[in-house]
Amino acid sequence: MKQPIGKWLMATVMTFSPLLAQQSASHTASPCTIRAVEFDGWHGEEVANNWVRLTFVPQLGGRLMQVAFNGHNYLFVNPVYKGKYISPDEADGRWINYGGDKIWPLPEGNDDEQHWNGASTALDDGMYTFTILSQSPKCTVRLEGSPDKPTGLQYTREITLGSDSPEIFFHAITKNISGHSIAWAVQSVSQYDLSDPNDPKRYNHDFWAFAVLNPSSAYLNGYHVYDGFATDPSFKPSGGLFRLNWKYLENEVWLDSTAGWVALVDGATHYAMVEKTKYFAGVNYPGKATVIFYKNGPSVRMNKDGMPFLTSSKLDETPYYMEAEMNSPMAVLAPGQTYTMDSQWFPTRASHDSIATVTEAGVVIKPLTAASAAGNVELSGSFGVFFPGELRAYLYDTDGSEKNEVLLQTVSPQDAIEIHQTIPATPAIARIAIHLIDSSGLDRGTLGEIPVNTGDEQR
Repeated sequence: MKQPIGKWLMATVMTFSPLLAQQSASHTASPCTIRAVEFDGWHGEEVANNWVRLTFVPQLGGRLMQVAFNGHNYLFVNPVYKGKYISPDEADGRWINYGGDKIWPLPEGNDDEQHWNGASTALDDGMYTFTILSQSPKCTVRLEGSPDKPTGLQYTREITLGSDSPEIFFHAITKNISGHSIAWAVQSVSQYDLSDPNDPKRYNHDFWAFAVLNPSSAYLNGYHVYDGFATDPSFKPSGGLFRLNWKYLENEVWLDSTAGWVALVDGATHYAMVEKTKYFAGVNYPGKATVIFYKNGPSVRMNKDGMPFLTSSKLDETPYYMEAEMNSPMAVLAPGQTYTMDSQWFPTRASHDSIATVTEAGVVIKPLTAASAAGNVELSGSFGVFFPGELRAYLYDTDGSEKNEVLLQTVSPQDAIEIHQTIPATPAIARIAIHLIDSSGLDRGTLGEIPVNTGDEQR
């Protein structure tokens, strides 16, 4: 369980509820499905399409217990509690960690009533009601929790999965069920499985997490180590990115990133997950943190004699997982008022430690390069895409006018994308941009743009 965070100022913020991205069927699309399933001994509900399978267990605080993409499972499921349920009354103040993904209130702590103590409550461990809101071409389900008197909150999440891509849309609703004003933030908490895919008794030495460092950060070096070693060997910031190569040591690190995304990459299997949410400028985030990474693992403590010791590394007590947490700003809610936090997940493919950035179209692993000679341009780059479709190169002259458009290749989120292609380009061409056009013909944005010249120099 994470240590409590301190007491923070609170501010009212505007609700953000962007429209769902327009979806259309593709040649590989089929209607999404919703069905009851048994999952690790629990009664679950499955929402699936051709790309992903989402498994919810409403009894466990409405958790999304597993996300499977192209056969790859992302989330940690605690083997200690598989098939079990411990109600808040039975938990008697303990936090029961089943794993999966959920939402939590911030700030945490036991300072006063405006802090959440992290115990098993109706928010985190109560029975949620599962309702189907729509089915085909989009599937939208609702998980609605019970009112939680200690916090004055009631949580509801609506999750949407389309039929033509693996994009997952989350709409989290926080409601004040008390008769007085309260102030809270909401946090999306995703626990990723860090066991070795070939040997679950070992941890995955090639798992990475990425976030953009804030160049005007309030934290020294762009991040704040809240708990654990400040010199944790997991941390490898460079190139404007906070890079974390997971090690089996407990640690919690905060970032005030303004980019609105985190990326989790399993280098052993080359599967990645990008989580996105909107960043709001000029408002108050708990402890200034927009992103938190929590690494579970042994930690150094002091015994009664003042001697340091390492806490347990037994897997049933300290399992292999990491939390990726994305925070909303603080919101002051009047009685009956609601606040929403929207986020999106994009399963895709990526290699281990070489992510350069994330765009609206996908993950840039090796940025686009262009070398021109003899009336041609050789394009190179590595990417993971969020939507199926095709990559097109747009060629522009020095005046910014589009002079040509070239189809490069068809692409899909379950495939690693490598570009090594030569295309014709006259000396008038000054720059080239690569765009992802989805299966319906919608431009999903760029994966890279680069200047070119008439020489052999690579830029």
